[in-house]
Amino acid sequence: MNESTFTVILFVPLFLIVLLANLADKQRLGDGSGKTIAGLTYTLHLFIFGTMAVIGAALHAIAVSMGTNDDLREGFLAFAGGGGAEQIDAILPILDRLDVLGLGIWVPAAAAPLFLLPPVRRLLAKLFQVDARSTVHAVAASFVMLVVLNLSVTLAIGLETLADLSEASETDGGSLLVSLWVQQITFALWAVVGVGWLTRRKWLQALERLGLLVPRPAEVAVGIGTGLVSVAVILALEMVAEAVGWGLDEDVQRLTEVLIGPLLGSIPGILTLGLAAGIGEETLFRGALQPRFGLLFTSLLFALLHSQYGITLSTLAVFIVGIILGLVRNRFNTSTCVIAHASYNITLGVIAYLFPQVF
Repeated sequence: MNESTFTVILFVPLFLIVLLANLADKQRLGDGSGKTIAGLTYTLHLFIFGTMAVIGAALHAIAVSMGTNDDLREGFLAFAGGGGAEQIDAILPILDRLDVLGLGIWVPAAAAPLFLLPPVRRLLAKLFQVDARSTVHAVAASFVMLVVLNLSVTLAIGLETLADLSEASETDGGSLLVSLWVQQITFALWAVVGVGWLTRRKWLQALERLGLLVPRPAEVAVGIGTGLVSVAVILALEMVAEAVGWGLDEDVQRLTEVLIGPLLGSIPGILTLGLAAGIGEETLFRGALQPRFGLLFTSLLFALLHSQYGITLSTLAVFIVGIILGLVRNRFNTSTCVIAHASYNITLGVIAYLFPQVF
């Protein structure tokens, strides 16, 4: 199974949850109560996150058991490695952190359903612009745990191990290009369905809610200018950090080289880095989430989503970019943010293409 297919399969149940949640809200705001569909939504939600929690708890229990049983550890190694010495060597670093990995899966997965509880929803309504009665807002808040889970797994495995595993696998630029477009289109569709397309809103109404409008010439100029200014800000941040001894993490650089390096060798690859991420991430974060969860929290989620950076200087850089894009969203619209994000990524890609020694 290739990565693009896996992404689509992974998001199908999440699409179904937001679709059902919107149907529940449509009924609630109409003539019905929406309680039946809301119950179905929460049942599916509990099944998905409950399954993840069980898997994480099982991994944690296996890790604890292997700590006191060498035979179990050897048997698990033989099973997971398929008997091959190279495969066993590859999974050993992960096996040594299996207890933390298990915790990183089951704790966020078990926490996600808490956001469906009425008292928690009422508390959220005091902190953010969400409706405590809304099924859509409840599941949107719970999905925050997916970002936490993704980051937890990355940190549990370790950036160094991920970099080693990524370098050992060969991925061509064409596959990365397709995979990135699939991922970002999935993000965008998730956002459009999440704000009510196919249920509560027509297509153009959904785009208006997301702030995706035809940009005026002035907004195009603002978007391009914001992207260029963001590049200057981040490059300045990196120079200052380097001067005080807080340079870029070596493992982050290795992992980034594997993940996007093949795309930087061609114009289509560089354009994909800009356009795909601009469309997908901005539609989801600045379009769908920021009007409900605010500038700071959305920017934090945006930074943590980039789990390949761990908690490093690169994470801070993404957070700062998220703040800049969020300010643009507040002043203009999401379309301007898409242009700014694309300009930022493309500019960095062109610099890396022309001056590879800089990166």
